Parts: sequence; structure tokens; C-alpha cells
Amino acid sequence: MAMPSIRRRTALGAAFAATALARPALGQAKFPDRPVRFLIPWAPGGTLDGFMRLQAELFQQETGQPLIIENRPGARGTLAAQALLQARPDGYTIAHHHLSVIRHPFLTKRPSWDPVGDFTYIMQQTGFVFGHVVHPASGWNSLADMWAEARRRPGELTYGTSGIATSNHLAMEELCEKEGVQMTHVPFRGTSENITATLARQIDCIANSNSWQQNVEAGQLRLLAVWTRERLKSLPNAPTLLELGYGMVVTSPYGIAGPKGMDPAIVRRLHDLFRGTQFHPQIQEFMARNDLPDEYLNPADYTAFAQQRAEYERRMVTRLNLSID
Repeated sequence: MAMPSIRRRTALGAAFAATALARPALGQAKFPDRPVRFLIPWAPGGTLDGFMRLQAELFQQETGQPLIIENRPGARGTLAAQALLQARPDGYTIAHHHLSVIRHPFLTKRPSWDPVGDFTYIMQQTGFVFGHVVHPASGWNSLADMWAEARRRPGELTYGTSGIATSNHLAMEELCEKEGVQMTHVPFRGTSENITATLARQIDCIANSNSWQQNVEAGQLRLLAVWTRERLKSLPNAPTLLELGYGMVVTSPYGIAGPKGMDPAIVRRLHDLFRGTQFHPQIQEFMARNDLPDEYLNPADYTAFAQQRAEYERRMVTRLNLSID
């Protein structure tokens, strides 16, 4: 996420949070009085799914109402967002919200939604762990080593991601621009394919999320840098992009959104409920075990982030001439 961070609370965001806790709005106590649907635009399984299903259990314990998880994979992870466009803004249909939803309108000449105005931003939660991973036989012990080789061989070195126009693809292109180097992007369907290709020396670098961790711990692959705000507790020797002077944190943060036009009292109620589940000891332990970064933002700050990020996505999509049409 190559932009000035807004993770530090703004005065407006802090005031919002304080007000939400100090003065519950009228009607808050009555919500929810029936099950709440939570749409996830990915297939069941994996860390994200587990993260939300554990929160669903805590949500029901707190409210007495189930948080019903509905997985809606396909369409580049946009089916949940599409459903929100048709949902009533009553708080009973909400969804996992991610950067592809913000990016999508800029990839087509006929956008289906406004990335900020057509959604209600409730709470940002966490994100992914990305990193630069290479084969030990490359001889590279640092990111600087890889950039130096890229300068010697313009356009010859390759890096793998989980697809064209993904957050890690855009971030890698920005890093190459900062370094003044050219590398060739090789899109795959996921990190597992990146790992297989790197182990076989078919690509030079993985720029993707941390399914590579076991291979790194086993010494089969080497981690040069991580893209999180802080070093990983599980792999503390790898520096962050911030430490290396790039001014970048790239976690492709995600959170919870609803349809546009939601009652602010319901937004506050949902925010407070999910803030409570996220900071519950069970969830905190889950996040620590899976190295999930803390990317919490309240509604005001999450909306501001979406506005900033939309401008970044527009700029990068235009610069790279990306399109899904």
C-alpha cells in the first residue's frame, strides 16, 4: 500500500470511536434481532475463512443471533460486493471487503459501482503477509542483491504473483520503478504455484502471500524482505520494506462493509461488535499464530483509507495500462 499511512488515528476517527463507546445511539440495543448474513467472496477454507468463522461464534455469544457465513467465490472476488449493491442497508447483509473491490471499477470502461460511494465502510480488520522469496541457489542474501542482478540483466529476471492487477503485482511494479529496474511479471493462480515454479528455478522471485513460510523455515526458500509494518515474529531476521527505506506497507488490508446508506447507529453497533470480537483473546491468539497484521480502522478512518486507496488504484491501473475488458 504505497501511500501515506492513515493507520494512526485521525482526530476525527478518535472522536468517532470515543463517541461510539460513550453514547450508544437510540435503537442500537435492539440490533440485531435476527440473523446477520456475512458474505465472503472466496471459497471455504484458509486463514481468512477461519478468521471470520471464529468471529461468528463470538458474535453469536455476544448478541444471541447467528452470523451466517456465506461463501460466494468467483468473478475475481467481486460477488459479495455485487450482492451488497442489491441489499437493503439495514445491517443484516454485510460482507468481507477487499482491495480488488476498490480496484475493479478502474479496470473496465463500464464500472458497476463507485468504490467509495456505493458502500458503507464499517471496520478494517487485518490483511495478508507478503514477501520477497527466492531460491537459495540464487545467491541473493538481500533485496539489494536481487535489484543489483536485475540491473545487470534488464527484463530477464522474473517474479511470480497471484495474478494480474493484484495488490502484490501493483506493489512489485512500484518497487521496480523506485529501483529503476525492469523485471518480468509471471502471473499464477496462487502462491502454491509460485512455490513450485521457484523450487524448479522456473521463476526468480515470489512476490506473494506467505504460503511459502514452511518452505522458508525448511531452508528450501529464502525470505529477503516482508511487506508488513513490523517484522514477523516467526521469521524475525527478514527486514520490512519500511526498514529498507521504501516507505511502503503492503498487506492488501481487508475489512467489513455494507450497502450504502446504512443508519450511522447500526454502523456504530456493528463496528463495536466486530471490534470486540477482533480484540477477543481467541482472535488475537489466532492472528498471532497466523502472523495476521493489525490493520484495524474505525468507520471514519476506513472510509478515508478507501478514498485514498481509490486514487492510488486509479493511478497504478492507468500507468500499467491494465484492463479486464
